[in-house]
Amino acid sequence: MPRNILMLAVASALAIASGAAGAATKTATFGVSAVVNPNCIVAAQDLAFGGYDGTAAKTGTADITVRCSNLTTYAVSLSAGGGTFAQRLLSGSGANKLQYNLFTSVAATTIWGDGTNSTGTVSGTGAGMAAASTQTHTVFGELPDNAFNQGAPSGTYNDSILVTVTY
Repeated sequence: MPRNILMLAVASALAIASGAAGAATKTATFGVSAVVNPNCIVAAQDLAFGGYDGTAAKTGTADITVRCSNLTTYAVSLSAGGGTFAQRLLSGSGANKLQYNLFTSVAATTIWGDGTNSTGTVSGTGAGMAAASTQTHTVFGELPDNAFNQGAPSGTYNDSILVTVTY
């Protein structure tokens, strides 16, 4: 038994000595990097004025949600749809139309457009791409009770607005 212990001790000493004597090391470093590119995600709800009977103006709202990279500035613009910025139009059957417009606030003083022809856009600064960082911008719609709309025949009227986020 003592001989086995002695041989084990000698073998261990030789292994340690040969490893320490023959081992050399060199080191190097490498860099690690990433670039966060600016990014935005946009979504929009539909705006429904409901039933219009030609006796009172109608209003409605819809939300546009935006998520952008942290500290990324952006502007939200809306297309003119089927009309012009001065007078957007809902289309019914044939040539039937209803006038309406979209505004940046409930006061309905600034038409929400693309920043041209006296229209405004809505700006913001991104707070990050997490769902909790979503920013909501409300679109305020108004369908006026005017002679043009009062002469519209019954039916369903629609328009489509393109939302653009520039960043």
